[in-house]
Amino acid sequence: MTGEPVLAADRAAVVRDGTTLLAPTTFAVAPGESWCVTGGNGSGKTTLLRAFLNSASLTAGCCTLRGEPATTASTAHRKLVASLVEPVPVARDMTLREQVLLVAASWYGNAPETTARADEVIERMGLSRLGERFPHQVSSGQFHLFTLALTWVRPAEVVLLDEPERHLDGQRVGLVVDLVAERAARGTAFLIATHDPALVDACHGRVELG
Repeated sequence: MTGEPVLAADRAAVVRDGTTLLAPTTFAVAPGESWCVTGGNGSGKTTLLRAFLNSASLTAGCCTLRGEPATTASTAHRKLVASLVEPVPVARDMTLREQVLLVAASWYGNAPETTARADEVIERMGLSRLGERFPHQVSSGQFHLFTLALTWVRPAEVVLLDEPERHLDGQRVGLVVDLVAERAARGTAFLIATHDPALVDACHGRVELG
């Protein structure tokens, strides 16, 4: 799928106290494309993702979303971007399904189709049988899929993911690959920091750092 870039970096860089956290980086991702960000530890993968969330301040260059500087202060930005970069706040006393439903309702309203949307995401993540459990009652891999579900149920033209393979076995990484491909085919752009070869191979483009 081609089109005007929905997210782009133009010589984006971060230097703090003489230490380069992100070397100058330039790329552009069009709607429906998935791009991976690769590189060793400390090369700036997470810093780059945070720059698109405005939680890492650039010292040079720019990161833009639909041609505008990234800023979480904008309602339009929050509707445009969903992310799993920072730890997701979860409620210990709400079930997995209740929390996915809550996020869905906050964006789509409390309606039968919202419930159906949330249940579809839960099912695709392989969490249907765990829906009535609480976060502390599931494994680390299941919890990670739950946080992915909280991200996936949101509307977004751009999805940012930091090592979505974390805590997942090969079969579940394959599930994430399939989910990214399905959503990209519907026009969503992805930027994914990853070490996993399967995710790298499935992406349309690559940003190599370090």
